[in-house]
Amino acid sequence: MATTVAREDDKKDVGIENVVSPEKGEGEVITLAALGLEEETRRNISAFAIVCAAWNICNCWAGVAATSVIGITQGGTIVVLYGLIVVFVLDGATILTLAELASVYPTAGGQYHWTSILSPPSVSKGLSYICGATNIFGWIATPAGIAIIPAQITFAIVVFFDGDYEASRWKVFLLYQAFNLLFMANNIYYLKRSIWVHNIGLLISLGFFIIIFISCLALAPTKNSSTFVWSTYVNLSNGWPDGLVFFFGLVNPTYAYSGIDGALHLAEECANAAVAVPRALMWTLLLGFLSAFPFMIAMLYCIQDLDGVLGTPTGQPMYELWYQATSSEAAATVFISILLLGGFFALNAAQQTASRLTWAFARDNGLIFSHYLSRIHPRYEAPVWSLLFNAFVVFLMGFVYLGSTTAFNALIGSGLILQQITFAIPAGLLMWQKRSATFLPKTRSFRLPGVVGWVANILTVLFGLIVLVFFDFPTVLPVTGSTMNYTCVVLGTMAIFATINWFVHARGKYHGPRLPRSYD
Repeated sequence: MATTVAREDDKKDVGIENVVSPEKGEGEVITLAALGLEEETRRNISAFAIVCAAWNICNCWAGVAATSVIGITQGGTIVVLYGLIVVFVLDGATILTLAELASVYPTAGGQYHWTSILSPPSVSKGLSYICGATNIFGWIATPAGIAIIPAQITFAIVVFFDGDYEASRWKVFLLYQAFNLLFMANNIYYLKRSIWVHNIGLLISLGFFIIIFISCLALAPTKNSSTFVWSTYVNLSNGWPDGLVFFFGLVNPTYAYSGIDGALHLAEECANAAVAVPRALMWTLLLGFLSAFPFMIAMLYCIQDLDGVLGTPTGQPMYELWYQATSSEAAATVFISILLLGGFFALNAAQQTASRLTWAFARDNGLIFSHYLSRIHPRYEAPVWSLLFNAFVVFLMGFVYLGSTTAFNALIGSGLILQQITFAIPAGLLMWQKRSATFLPKTRSFRLPGVVGWVANILTVLFGLIVLVFFDFPTVLPVTGSTMNYTCVVLGTMAIFATINWFVHARGKYHGPRLPRSYD
């Protein structure tokens, strides 16, 4: 179990420069000890494997493909393409911020650990708890949002070949639950000994990205005009200004980078994490944009009937688009099956990552039943109780889908907001500390020049505010029960649960890490 975090004012002032040495490949181990954390997991994830795991969660081109209908109906092709550029810049700033902090503090807690370290002592406990609870909720919503995709695609294939088949919500619900339980079991019994599965996921994803990209461009009967691809603006909100609708549509490209902090929470299982994790973050960002942007350009040129794509009975617009482009049921089905397979790889990696975050928060006594949730199973080398806990919550979220797809979508949408909030909090605190060398030693492996660092931190906070404000809006007027955006309700409910947990348990027991020196 973890040791108690050192906080006393009379602690020896060793200075962070003397406890981090990533160039020796030992920085992450020494940093854990300096922060009062024990080495509890085997570091068997290679630098390449952690890139693959992070990629499988985001799988940006597939994520954009699965949610492109949002961008097309909320802003048109302008939002789909230019929105990707905007989000790449903003998420790029976020990744630079995260990478710099990860090069100094590569822990499974990630953002909430950094919040604890960077905060003034008087608010460190409360603020880091808020960040940690926010991140926990966000990372539980992520597997739920992923698990529903292969379930929906499975029935989309059935409907594609049998138009009379009714893919009832309860059928999708059952498959969602089956996938959730299947990959939870895989995470418990096999994943720690088969990390190479993440590598296979990345290779399949990028390989079929190239195949789909070339096939659609080569086989499409006609191509749309550049005016359509680059200049079509669609506002179906029935009253919202065009500028506001553009921000609504950013959900589509933002979803492509959902879970981009995945590498952070695997840091304590990665060799030389102080170097490997920042690189994994950067590679995920770059590969994501270099696949998603050209992919969407090609797909927009290949659309033959936009109304047919948006109104497809399968519920999968990209499935219909691929059929239109290739004129082949077999090819379109193979392509959509790759999205289904990508969902499996993503769910596998997301459950792994989410469990490590839950485990880390429990190790710091942030959750009820932390005594169980903080355990690493000696045989399976996995936080079994954390995996069970997360899967149970995802299981419960499935009943929300069974009752209302609108409410379920709000749960998933809240994950995007919560994720960005957890990025903005340590970024803001880093600026509060004036990016001091006390917290960012000059010897760190990933170092941003002064101005670049400030700009990255500012944009990270700005993006958090944009997401928090605009992703809560109802996208269609007038607002009714069916068009209401219930994300704000979800966020409020999560805040209630976090508050109850605070007063029942965490207020007296939770402790986040601090540097082994006093800042009073």
